[in-house]
Amino acid sequence: MDSDEAQIRQLVATWMAATKSGDVDAVLKLVADDAVFLVAGRPPMHKDEFAAASRSQAKPGGPRIDGVSDIQEIRVLGDWAFMWSRLEVKVTPEGAPPVERAGHTLTVLKKERGHWVIARDANLLVQQPAK
Repeated sequence: MDSDEAQIRQLVATWMAATKSGDVDAVLKLVADDAVFLVAGRPPMHKDEFAAASRSQAKPGGPRIDGVSDIQEIRVLGDWAFMWSRLEVKVTPEGAPPVERAGHTLTVLKKERGHWVIARDANLLVQQPAK
Protein backbone atom coordinates (compact mmCIF):
# COMPACT_ATOMS: atom_id res chain seq x y z
CA MET A 1 0.00 0.00 0.00
CA ASP A 2 1.46 3.37 -0.97
CA SER A 3 1.65 6.40 1.31
CA ASP A 4 -1.32 8.22 -0.29
CA GLU A 5 -3.60 5.22 0.08
CA ALA A 6 -2.50 4.77 3.70
CA GLN A 7 -3.19 8.47 4.38
CA ILE A 8 -6.66 8.19 2.86
CA ARG A 9 -7.43 5.09 4.93
CA GLN A 10 -6.28 7.00 8.02
CA LEU A 11 -8.55 9.91 7.08
CA VAL A 12 -11.52 7.51 7.02
CA ALA A 13 -10.51 5.96 10.36
CA THR A 14 -10.15 9.43 11.91
CA TRP A 15 -13.52 10.50 10.48
CA MET A 16 -15.28 7.46 11.92
CA ALA A 17 -13.68 7.81 15.36
CA ALA A 18 -14.29 11.58 15.52
CA THR A 19 -17.92 11.14 14.47
CA LYS A 20 -18.47 8.51 17.15
CA SER A 21 -16.93 10.74 19.83
CA GLY A 22 -18.76 13.87 18.64
CA ASP A 23 -15.53 15.71 17.77
CA VAL A 24 -16.94 17.98 15.06
CA ASP A 25 -13.78 20.07 14.78
CA ALA A 26 -11.71 16.97 13.97
CA VAL A 27 -14.22 15.97 11.28
CA LEU A 28 -14.26 19.45 9.73
CA LYS A 29 -10.46 19.45 9.41
CA LEU A 30 -10.91 16.54 6.98
CA VAL A 31 -13.23 18.52 4.69
CA ALA A 32 -12.21 21.00 1.99
CA ASP A 33 -13.72 24.47 2.30
CA ASP A 34 -15.44 24.00 -1.08
CA ALA A 35 -16.71 20.48 -0.32
CA VAL A 36 -20.10 19.33 -1.58
CA PHE A 37 -22.09 16.50 0.00
CA LEU A 38 -24.72 14.73 -2.11
CA VAL A 39 -27.50 12.87 -0.31
CA ALA A 40 -30.61 11.42 -1.94
CA GLY A 41 -33.78 13.44 -1.49
CA ARG A 42 -32.19 16.79 -0.64
CA PRO A 43 -30.23 19.55 -2.34
CA PRO A 44 -26.42 19.43 -2.28
CA MET A 45 -24.94 20.48 1.07
CA HIS A 46 -21.82 22.62 1.39
CA LYS A 47 -19.32 22.62 4.24
CA ASP A 48 -20.98 25.39 6.26
CA GLU A 49 -24.35 23.61 6.27
CA PHE A 50 -22.66 20.28 7.03
CA ALA A 51 -20.80 21.94 9.92
CA ALA A 52 -23.99 23.44 11.36
CA ALA A 53 -25.83 20.10 11.18
CA SER A 54 -22.88 18.28 12.74
CA ARG A 55 -22.61 20.78 15.59
CA SER A 56 -26.33 20.53 16.25
CA GLN A 57 -26.13 16.74 16.50
CA ALA A 58 -23.08 16.89 18.78
CA LYS A 59 -24.88 19.00 21.42
CA PRO A 60 -25.87 17.36 24.73
CA GLY A 61 -28.95 15.25 24.15
CA GLY A 62 -28.04 14.74 20.51
CA PRO A 63 -28.00 11.30 18.94
CA ARG A 64 -25.16 8.83 19.37
CA ILE A 65 -23.63 7.98 16.00
CA ASP A 66 -21.56 4.90 15.24
CA GLY A 67 -20.59 3.27 12.00
CA VAL A 68 -18.34 1.02 9.98
CA SER A 69 -16.72 1.92 6.67
CA ASP A 70 -15.47 -0.89 4.46
CA ILE A 71 -13.35 0.72 1.73
CA GLN A 72 -13.71 -1.19 -1.53
CA GLU A 73 -11.37 0.80 -3.75
CA ILE A 74 -9.01 3.77 -3.66
CA ARG A 75 -7.48 5.30 -6.79
CA VAL A 76 -4.96 8.13 -6.58
CA LEU A 77 -4.40 10.39 -9.60
CA GLY A 78 -1.81 12.99 -8.60
CA ASP A 79 -3.35 15.43 -6.11
CA TRP A 80 -6.81 13.95 -6.61
CA ALA A 81 -8.20 10.59 -5.54
CA PHE A 82 -11.49 8.76 -5.39
CA MET A 83 -12.76 5.91 -3.29
CA TRP A 84 -15.93 3.98 -2.87
CA SER A 85 -16.96 2.15 0.23
CA ARG A 86 -19.71 0.21 1.92
CA LEU A 87 -20.92 2.22 4.91
CA GLU A 88 -23.14 1.22 7.82
CA VAL A 89 -24.30 3.88 10.27
CA LYS A 90 -26.34 3.54 13.44
CA VAL A 91 -27.92 6.72 14.84
CA THR A 92 -29.45 6.39 18.30
CA PRO A 93 -31.53 9.39 19.35
CA GLU A 94 -31.83 9.96 23.09
CA GLY A 95 -34.76 7.89 24.40
CA ALA A 96 -35.58 6.35 21.01
CA PRO A 97 -34.66 3.19 19.13
CA PRO A 98 -31.68 3.33 16.79
CA VAL A 99 -32.03 4.04 13.10
CA GLU A 100 -29.68 2.05 10.89
CA ARG A 101 -28.70 3.07 7.39
CA ALA A 102 -26.39 1.25 4.99
CA GLY A 103 -25.20 1.50 1.43
CA HIS A 104 -22.36 2.82 -0.65
CA THR A 105 -20.51 6.11 -0.83
CA LEU A 106 -18.41 7.61 -3.58
CA THR A 107 -15.88 10.14 -2.34
CA VAL A 108 -13.56 12.47 -4.24
CA LEU A 109 -10.53 13.69 -2.29
CA LYS A 110 -7.91 16.30 -3.02
CA LYS A 111 -4.53 17.00 -1.51
CA GLU A 112 -4.26 20.42 0.13
CA ARG A 113 -1.00 21.54 1.73
CA GLY A 114 0.19 17.92 1.78
CA HIS A 115 -2.96 16.45 3.39
CA TRP A 116 -5.89 14.62 1.87
CA VAL A 117 -9.33 16.18 2.41
CA ILE A 118 -12.82 15.35 1.20
CA ALA A 119 -13.87 17.45 -1.79
CA ARG A 120 -17.08 15.68 -2.84
CA ASP A 121 -19.08 12.89 -1.23
CA ALA A 122 -22.10 11.05 -2.60
CA ASN A 123 -23.88 9.11 0.11
CA LEU A 124 -26.25 6.37 -1.11
CA LEU A 125 -27.29 5.00 2.28
CA VAL A 126 -30.84 3.77 2.80
CA GLN A 127 -32.66 2.95 6.02
CA GLN A 128 -32.39 -0.69 7.03
CA PRO A 129 -35.35 -2.69 8.37
CA ALA A 130 -35.62 -2.81 12.17
CA LYS A 131 -34.09 -5.92 13.65
